[in-house]
Order: sequence, then structure tokens, then C-alpha cells
Amino acid sequence: MSEPLEDEFGREVTEVRISLTDRCNFDCIYCHNEGLGDTRGPMEPSDDELTADEVIRFLEVVEEFGIEKVKFTGGEPMLRADLEDIIRRTPESMEVSLTTNGSFLRGRAEDLKAAGLARVNVSQDALNPEQFAAVTKSGAYETVLDGVEAALEAGLAPVKLNMVVFEQTAGYVEGMVEHVANREGLQLQLIEYMPELAGRPEWNIDIGRVHDWLADIADRVERREMHNRKRYWVSSTDPDAVGDGDPGMVEIVDPVENPTFCANCHRVRVTHNGYLKGCLNRNDDLQSMGEMSRTEIRETFEDVVANRIPYYGEYLAENDDSEWVRNVT
Repeated sequence: MSEPLEDEFGREVTEVRISLTDRCNFDCIYCHNEGLGDTRGPMEPSDDELTADEVIRFLEVVEEFGIEKVKFTGGEPMLRADLEDIIRRTPESMEVSLTTNGSFLRGRAEDLKAAGLARVNVSQDALNPEQFAAVTKSGAYETVLDGVEAALEAGLAPVKLNMVVFEQTAGYVEGMVEHVANREGLQLQLIEYMPELAGRPEWNIDIGRVHDWLADIADRVERREMHNRKRYWVSSTDPDAVGDGDPGMVEIVDPVENPTFCANCHRVRVTHNGYLKGCLNRNDDLQSMGEMSRTEIRETFEDVVANRIPYYGEYLAENDDSEWVRNVT
């Protein structure tokens, strides 16, 4: 195994994020489909969807370059009937995680764990069926909650709940924080809304207000080296809390206009149809891996890593009016 590849900004690439499908059984109003925009097609798999053999071939090639972690995403990756097989065949040197809406976890969580899944993130934006339906356009609220329980029972703890924070969900943050503080085995990841990907800039809120509120109520605050993220450890205020009494962990992912975040990115993404992209926020850097031969995979991966540019601070730069504009120098 070689050392990880570096781009010209000194950023090692140690992780890959693979979209296994652009299909999804939800229709979340903030979805940006891994930065590609709302391109989801019909529920039947398309001919250009990466096969399990192609996914594994890619992972075996990039293992040569020191890739340590792989996260499978979508669309909804659990629409792939071969997901367990893909995880089982993933190189043992890689930690495997999954981002899912959770609606299929009951009945499959144990098999996913047995196949080698280490961690799972479940998208959950509200703790009320009506509020959940308004955001996801789905009536699967109880199914998702049951799926989270199934993941915990299968030994996938801690289960990290992903919540996108924007105008429609900001009022639910306090309840979600209390939920993870009150429930052993859960963590919460509050994700800043990205209007440049999802559109609707009027839905944006100031994520700094959420930081300030959490700092006021947290037992302690930690700063992660990766992306300079902050973690807040919050105790439950419920006298009937069912947890073990330990504080719950809440982490904020705030990439928007954040040069530090981009300067510490160690990830390359793979689209469901076999393109590599070096940055979530860009689609002008997409490169096809062609027929997915090992040579094509290797050459494309090396080229994508070599041409990665931090989105904020380099690809975009602040002008004299403190606006982020395309850096053309």
C-alpha cells in the first residue's frame, strides 16, 4: 500500500464517499443529491448505475493509495439489494460507514453489521410525524424511528442522526438535542444548509446562532481537528431521562464560507454512474472513469486528486465587499 495522494495544497486524500444510486424513496425538500442537484430518476435501477463488481474494483484500486475509509451514500443506498455484498467485499483495510434515511434498517441492520458495517448515519430532521412529512415528503416517520432502534440493537452504536438546519427545521433543533441527550447510543450532527447546492437561499439561517446556544447549554465543548468542527456535550433536562446520565454529543458541520473546512478536506466522491469529483460544491471537475478498468480508475483518481482545489479560499475568494466570488487569478 502506498502513502495517500496529496493535492497541491498538501491535503492528503484518505477517504472516499460513494453514491450507490441516485434513487430515493423520500423527496426531502433540501436534497442536493451529493452536489449533483435533484437528478433522481425512477425507482428502478438505471443501466449506468455502478455494479457491485465496479464498486469493489474501484475500492481495490484506491486501497493502493492509502484510502482508509469509505462511506456509502445515495440517493438511498439501501435500495441496493446487493449492499450487504458490497460491504462484505470491501477491502478489510477500510472502515465502512453508511448514510441512509433509515427506512430499511429494520430487517437488514444485523446483516449489515455482520457484513462489516462499522457506523451508520440516519437522516432525521424532526421528532413529529407531521413535521417529518413536511420536510421529507414521506410518511415513514415511525419506520425511521424503528430503523434507528434496529441499528442500535444490531450493535451499530453510536448511531449519528443527521439534521439539516434551515428555516423549516430550525425550530426543531432544541427537541433533537434533548432527544440525543436523553437517549443512550445516539449522537446528533447538525448540518448547515447549503443554498449554493440546494437552491432557495431564503431558507438559510445563521448557523452561528446555533453554535452560541449550544455553547451556553453544553457541559463541555471540544474542537475536532477534522474541518475544525465543534462538538458540544449536552446533558438531558428531562428528570425521567432513559439514558445512562452521560451527556449527549452534538456536532455542527458548517462548511459554508468556511476556508478552514475546505482546507482540511480529505475526501473524493464517486457518483452513482462512475464519475469522480474532488469537491462536493463543484460539478465542473467531474471526471469519468470510462469502462472502469483498473488502469482507467487509477489514472482518473490520480488526476482528480492532483487537481483538487479548496472551494472556499481558493476556488472562491473574498472580494473587497466581503463577497465570495470565483477566483479567476
